[in-house]
Amino acid sequence: MRNVVIAVLRVGAVLLFVQPLAMASTVLNVQSRDFDIVLDGPSQTLVSLKPKQGGRAADEGAGARVPGFDFAPSKLSKARSGDGYYQLGDLDLRLRVAGETQWQDYSTAYRRAPARELPRDAATLAAAELSLGLPSNLGLRVVRRWQVGEGGHLSLRFELTNAGKRDVELGGVGLAMVFDNVLSDRSLAQAHTEASFADPYIGLDAGYLQVTRLNGQGPALIVTGESGTPFEAYRPIADKKDDSGKALLLNDATKRGQTFEGFYSWMAVSQGFVEREWKNAQQWNEPTVVTLRRGETRRFGVQFLLSKSIREIESTLAANARPVAVGIPGYVLPTDLAGDLWVSSRQAIRSIAAAPVGALEAVAAGGVQGWSRYKVTGRQWGRSRLTITYADGTRQAIHYFVTKPSATVLADLGRFIATRHWFDDPSDPFKRGPSFMTFDRERNALVLQDPRVWMAGLSDEGGAGAWLALVMKQLGAPDASEIEKFERFVTQTLDGRLQVNQGPDKFGVRKSLFYYEPQAPRGVRYDPKLDWSTWSAWRKSQADSVVRSFNYVHVAAAHWVLYRLARYHEGLVKAHDWRWYLDRAYQTALAMPRLAPEYAKFGQMEGEVFVEILRDLQDEGMKAEASQLEQAMRQRADHWAAEEYPFGSEMPWDSTGQPEVYAWMRYFGNAPKADLTREVILGYDPTIPSWGYNGNARRYWDFMYAGKTAQLERQLHHYGSANNALPLLDSFRRDPRDIHLLRVAYGGLMGTLTNIDQEGFGAAAFHSNPDLMRFDAYNGDYGSAFYGYAYGIGSYLARHPVFGNVGFGGSTQERGSIVSFAPRDGFRTRVFLAEPGLWLTLDGGKFARVEYDRGSGNVSVVLDAADSFTSKAHLRVEGSRYEPNATLSQERGRYVIPLGKNEMSVQLRPAR
Repeated sequence: MRNVVIAVLRVGAVLLFVQPLAMASTVLNVQSRDFDIVLDGPSQTLVSLKPKQGGRAADEGAGARVPGFDFAPSKLSKARSGDGYYQLGDLDLRLRVAGETQWQDYSTAYRRAPARELPRDAATLAAAELSLGLPSNLGLRVVRRWQVGEGGHLSLRFELTNAGKRDVELGGVGLAMVFDNVLSDRSLAQAHTEASFADPYIGLDAGYLQVTRLNGQGPALIVTGESGTPFEAYRPIADKKDDSGKALLLNDATKRGQTFEGFYSWMAVSQGFVEREWKNAQQWNEPTVVTLRRGETRRFGVQFLLSKSIREIESTLAANARPVAVGIPGYVLPTDLAGDLWVSSRQAIRSIAAAPVGALEAVAAGGVQGWSRYKVTGRQWGRSRLTITYADGTRQAIHYFVTKPSATVLADLGRFIATRHWFDDPSDPFKRGPSFMTFDRERNALVLQDPRVWMAGLSDEGGAGAWLALVMKQLGAPDASEIEKFERFVTQTLDGRLQVNQGPDKFGVRKSLFYYEPQAPRGVRYDPKLDWSTWSAWRKSQADSVVRSFNYVHVAAAHWVLYRLARYHEGLVKAHDWRWYLDRAYQTALAMPRLAPEYAKFGQMEGEVFVEILRDLQDEGMKAEASQLEQAMRQRADHWAAEEYPFGSEMPWDSTGQPEVYAWMRYFGNAPKADLTREVILGYDPTIPSWGYNGNARRYWDFMYAGKTAQLERQLHHYGSANNALPLLDSFRRDPRDIHLLRVAYGGLMGTLTNIDQEGFGAAAFHSNPDLMRFDAYNGDYGSAFYGYAYGIGSYLARHPVFGNVGFGGSTQERGSIVSFAPRDGFRTRVFLAEPGLWLTLDGGKFARVEYDRGSGNVSVVLDAADSFTSKAHLRVEGSRYEPNATLSQERGRYVIPLGKNEMSVQLRPAR
């Protein structure tokens, strides 16, 4: 046994002591103001980073200690030690001697060598010279320092000194960001209380990484770049290994999978990667090279801040002299609706530049309470960037996406699906037509075969994506020709083929109409270039199964939308009347827990539609059906209410079930569990100055199941984003003071529109890996994403405590005490006025504008003229008690308003 010496040292005001961690190692215990810190003795990389308190904002009082919580994966320190395991404190370099062409890679994690300890001063917790396997003739010296800087904040700093005879070019400088996001071998409760997720703001000098607990509770960790360390790119650390099982250079030995997304590197320099692995991708920021002259020292470093809560991340940044940008309503800009950019900085703004040139127009529009305001207008479709340069030369990048007007985007989507996705081949041996099939945008062709058979089988999220998106688009933007085709799909393919309509499995939904049989059925020729040996190549018996609950929701949603169209419009729906469609929606919802009980115990994506079906049954006076459905759903809700974190799935961790869990908790009056669900969502759904990450609910495995480029990868604006926005919107309407909820939610909803290209193709999600940076070529499970948009989109007039009246999805004008609000969202059927707490929704008709008198509280609702299929508007008034000045008839809890050739105005006043 090796002897271990425990040493106690005092350096300045900091107490340090070394104690045994295991037989062959020692640890160094140190402290900063906010953290108890454990470093590995030999390498001086981070072992543990425990917050001392439940968080603090600026100099406010501390909260309660969080027992045992650790931002670092300390519980895995024994398993994750040695060569190839990245830790916080590891450094990657890509460099070359000036004048040479080949880049060379080096990493402290590749071959773990003891660091050469250096003397400490009063501000230094640990210091060491690092070994990266650099050639001795290069003369490059690398020193790492863990220090406590101004304000008592922990910093991690690297000093690179060129002591050689030639200049050195740095083409890649990556600081490993290793936090405890490893969910493997943890229960859901353990994962939510112990693990964290990290989300990046890749915003150059103003960039940061926010690390939030899965349960959404504080404290939150913020990693900010120090001077000279811009957040230029975010590199995923892959897990590739050689034949012996050793991690390759720049790879981590921890196996990635559905329980572990992987670690990332904060790239302060990235040109060397852009020239090689990332050369075909458009990066978030312009890449740079740093030249280290002979005798020159260059420092890179990050600082660790602690925020009391997720909602206080921005105020914590501002309190620590970091520039803060707030986009209202976000960073997705339809060309017919300008946005506001509010900037808070202790440095004056020197300039603002757009890239591409002319893509964005930013005009100064005054300011308030230290915030500068800019009116930002989108001029060029697609990705764009505003770069703010401050007086001290630091830069902040804010990433936007410009779309067509929302209504035009939806029209493009509907037209593309109704024509390009349309499949009507009577000779198809699988009888999949007429229908709307999965589409491959790279080939511009239908996907008629895929080893993931559901992708070509019209079911599951991936196969149902096209037809689900099309029918959800009709909910607020109906088109007669599209509905006619969709009813052909319902009557000839869905009813009796995809959905069973007789026998013991009646109303069950099959897993796929396409399947694979080794002995191909007559008329079938399977593509020999595809791999039919995988588990996903279901046989016919598997494809015919009705045990997968997630398939029922798509079908129920289709029936429900057609019910609404038939009930509140004239002449759009012809194949069946409203009663047939409502009954099918009800029967589908009821069949799910009966025929698919194993998966029905989980929350379903789109599960809010079951609540809507139940309420429509109640509104229609169908008491027996409503009672039966409510009883079936209460059993599911009681199961969730008994669980600590009721967000299980077929996946070990998922962001799918939370929206439906929230909806039923609210419906059945379980406010504490609903509130817990909302906070959990905030743990993986951030607000960040980037169209890609703002409101982007975490998802990293569904490209494997519904994408063309099938790999583990952080997905931007996958269906989780729009669906997880729905509980946040509901919560905001209940508490309009919590505008953080609205900002996150609207980012998720509008992010869904970025998936739709200029012709109308809707992609499954955006590939965030820096070697791709593009939308996937399959539409895949985009239908579930668009469900979230269609179910949730509305225009919100909010009251910000600093900025005043702000519009989300609409434009505002103020005249004295009257605020006029004109919706510009894709549907214009929902408006929320936050100050009076008034929620106005239309099942027929569209809002032209809404005017709110802050003095009297009166509201004027102006509606569009009638159209060919809508002669009456059906207005529901919820939230606050308001009533119309004039007598209006009511049906099913809605005011009925006749429409004419011109706009119609209805006056509402607070109820006496």
